[in-house]
Amino acid sequence: MKTRFLLIFLVISTLLMTACGKKEIENPLNWPVKDFTATTQDNKQLGLKDLKGKVWISDFIFTSCVDVCPPMTSNMSKIQKMVKEEGLKDVEFVSFSVDPTVDTPEVLTRYANQFGVDFKNWTFLTGYSQAFIEEYAMKNFKTIVKKPEEGNQVIHQTFLYLVDQEGNIKKSYKGDRDVPFDDIINDIKTLQ
Repeated sequence: MKTRFLLIFLVISTLLMTACGKKEIENPLNWPVKDFTATTQDNKQLGLKDLKGKVWISDFIFTSCVDVCPPMTSNMSKIQKMVKEEGLKDVEFVSFSVDPTVDTPEVLTRYANQFGVDFKNWTFLTGYSQAFIEEYAMKNFKTIVKKPEEGNQVIHQTFLYLVDQEGNIKKSYKGDRDVPFDDIINDIKTLQ
C-alpha cells in the first residue's frame, strides 16, 4: 500500500513540475550578439547595452531595395502592430541598414514612414561603414551582406531574427513571404 501511494505521489509530482516549468523556444539558435554602436533615424547613438533586458526583432534592409525589403518592412510593421494588440511590453524592433552610405537618418525616416512605423519601439540603424555591417551580419547573425562594386542593390538575406533579453539570437524566420506571424508572437511570449 505504501509503495503504491509513493508511486502515485511521484507520478503526480513529476507531472506538476513539468507543467509548471518555464516554456522554452523550440530549437533555439543561441548565437550571442556582439556589441555595436550605430546612429538611429533620430541621429542618436544606440548600442547593444540599450537593448539589454528587452526582447527584440531584427532585420537587414536598405531603402533603395527594389524587391525584398519593402515586404520585409511591411511584415515587421505587422508584427509590431500584433505586439501592441497583444499588450506585450519591452519588445523592440531593430532594422540595420546594409547600405549605410545611402541610408542617412533622414532617408531611413522617410522610408519607415511609408510603412506606418511606430518609432517608440522601432529603430532604424546606420552610421557605420559598409565593411562593418558586412562583417557584423556574418559574425553575429550568420547572414551574408555584400554590396557589389557595380549597381546600387545590396545582396542580403531576408530573415527576421528574434533576440532575447541577454542579447542571444534565439530564432530566425522568413521575413519576405510566408512569415509565421503567430509563431513569432508565441516565441516572444515564451521569452517573456
